[in-house]
Amino acid sequence: MKPLIRWAPHQVAALIMGALSFPGLVSALTLEQALSLAEQQAPSLAAQTANLHAARSAAIPAGELPDPKLRLGLQNVPIEGDTRWRLDEEAMTMQMVGVMQEVPNRAKRRARIEAAQAGVALAGVQQSIDRLSVRQATAEAWVASFAVEQKLSLFQQFYGENKLFSQAVQARIAGGRGQTADSVLPKQEAALLAEQEDELVRNQAVARAELRRWIGEPADQPLTGVWPQWPADAVHYQHNLDRHPALLAFGPMTREAEANVSQAIAEKTPDWSWGVDYLRRGREYGDMVNLSVSFDLPMFTGSRQDPKIAAERARLAQIEAQRQATLRMHDQELTANLAEYQRLSRVLTRLEQTLLPLAEQKVDLAMADYRAGKGELIAVIDARRQLVETRLRRIDTSRDLSLSNARLHFAFGDTQP
Repeated sequence: MKPLIRWAPHQVAALIMGALSFPGLVSALTLEQALSLAEQQAPSLAAQTANLHAARSAAIPAGELPDPKLRLGLQNVPIEGDTRWRLDEEAMTMQMVGVMQEVPNRAKRRARIEAAQAGVALAGVQQSIDRLSVRQATAEAWVASFAVEQKLSLFQQFYGENKLFSQAVQARIAGGRGQTADSVLPKQEAALLAEQEDELVRNQAVARAELRRWIGEPADQPLTGVWPQWPADAVHYQHNLDRHPALLAFGPMTREAEANVSQAIAEKTPDWSWGVDYLRRGREYGDMVNLSVSFDLPMFTGSRQDPKIAAERARLAQIEAQRQATLRMHDQELTANLAEYQRLSRVLTRLEQTLLPLAEQKVDLAMADYRAGKGELIAVIDARRQLVETRLRRIDTSRDLSLSNARLHFAFGDTQP
């Protein structure tokens, strides 16, 4: 038994791109291919990847000590008498070179590390959110393009039926049972169909442009497949409410705000620094060394550190309040989207099982009455118009149902990596 070959995502995308570049090898684009291409080509995803790399790089020095400082100077240089501005005649004159290192307190450095790690997590979440957004937008663009193609594919059938209808009218007129003016009505119907087709061609160009925004040139390929359908379980969606993409960012945002509070509190703990200086004197005098340690004195916490702590705690409370507001908004959105999805499901079922068969039956009955001389041609025209509208409406409803399904899936489904 041969081992299974596992392909990396970029290899899959490369294969798809290569195949799409040869029309003889593949002539249609599926939804899954479009989603894969979008993840590889969307510029916004490349931007989020760069943002994540930047956050990871910025986190590396977060807990490090500041760079040491080089100290250079002259001490006790005389400015009067015979030895003024002489560096080797006065015992007190020294040339100084030294180094000083500032040492922030441990709590402050730990808080900086936590804030940097939260920033990396936030960048990762933002990348995941943008990935979902790109996939959803691509799916919606594919569905919109697929719907237009489905409609356009009906028009050859419409024109064929119109031609047969025109022949039936001409035959009735030739048999002396119809009016000459009736010959105009099939031509008017054909002209109206052509107007609808022209509008659909315009809509197709717009839909393809939207799809091209996400996947590039492969968007010009014909589409193949069926209406996408993801599981629509209300209980499962409600369970996933807390994992809505818009809520994912609040976790690292909260951790970052908590780290900022800790850092503000750490400002009350003194930082310190140490220094070493080498002091060179004249040839006949001995050199010296200075050793020093200094400490911050946070003496006025009521007007300095405490207001900063209060500000960071207020920002933390703001984030939590925003999360609650966002959660409630998407809870309402879930209820509304589920209700719309269920409504569209019922509408589509009614169209397929009741309205479309009735519209077809109405055309047959009106045509039978017309051929028997018991009905008017205008009744046939009206029945045929309703049938065309019902067929197109079924496609519109299928499109709207798929779009509603996509919104539920990408917001509340198991889409997070």
